[in-house]
Amino acid sequence: MSKKTFTLGIFGGGQLGKFLVEAAKKLNIRTFVFTDSPDSPAIYYSDDFIISSYKDKKKLDFFIKNIDLATFEFENIPFKTLDYIEEKINVSPKPSIIKILQDRLKEKTFLKSIGIKTTEFYYLKKINKKNLNDNIFPILVKTIRLGYDGKGQVFFKNKKDFVKYSFKNKDYIIEKLIDFKKEISIIISRYKTKSVSFDAFENLHKHQILQKSHVPANISPKLNNQAKEIAKKIADKLNYIGTMCVEFFVTRKNELLVNEIAPRVHNSGHLTLNAHNVSQFENHIRAVCNLKFKKPKRIHKAVMYNILGHDIKKYRSKETINNEFFYDYGKKEIKDKRKMGHLTKIF
Repeated sequence: MSKKTFTLGIFGGGQLGKFLVEAAKKLNIRTFVFTDSPDSPAIYYSDDFIISSYKDKKKLDFFIKNIDLATFEFENIPFKTLDYIEEKINVSPKPSIIKILQDRLKEKTFLKSIGIKTTEFYYLKKINKKNLNDNIFPILVKTIRLGYDGKGQVFFKNKKDFVKYSFKNKDYIIEKLIDFKKEISIIISRYKTKSVSFDAFENLHKHQILQKSHVPANISPKLNNQAKEIAKKIADKLNYIGTMCVEFFVTRKNELLVNEIAPRVHNSGHLTLNAHNVSQFENHIRAVCNLKFKKPKRIHKAVMYNILGHDIKKYRSKETINNEFFYDYGKKEIKDKRKMGHLTKIF
């Protein structure tokens, strides 16, 4: 393969990668996907792809040689791979940022250091289980890394159950569960000179998996602007380039607590494909490739529903109506709770 035009390399080949590839095509940018899974929908849309372990340096070298710039569709890349590619090619966002945000403890510690409120948290290795304050319960104990869609999490209602539980290792973070009013997310795209963000999306999770998102969120303009300012502060402090998502809890007192940050395009932003003048995916491509920014503008009210597991079969045989947009990710293997597609309705 010879490089004739600008080629963007994308690590990861899931549905987020698929939408990034399609956005890049719209902007006349070639794409080359590197994924470790043969069941990766993005490979059917990209100009080139490699299916290999992220630790295979020969394959990484070939990939790097044939792209002009690299980006990510998901954050859980091995640290050694992040170090290796950062030495070889320009990557946005920077792998050093990915290292912070793929580690729950580093992420929460970073947020605390810049004065942004989160839920109460502890590092399991640094505490005596028996001495943990009773008032923190109920809690979630989460793996430091590689947890998403509810994976790597254990719920404890009281201290008695927590003390009895035997953890395989102590690389966990403890987070206090709060009685929040709702969950929202801000998707922001930071360019080299400025940033643009969508208004807040309101999200509903079930078993730690996003079920649906809608826009506009049912919050005040003041709270919406506060959330956008917090997201901007985070992106600026990290010197982030690209699209990222900041997820918040809205407390009963209308206080914003950052739950977590996704250093990539995000599930809650799928409805930007149909409800806005520009999608989160296009803005990510524009930001990392240093193209002219496009300010998001909502043109419809919308709701997006995730389609999980075997539910995809019903949607594949169902006709959509005028205001509905069905997206089948084209994954071959159907697994329980696996994100297989989504449906967006505009109003």
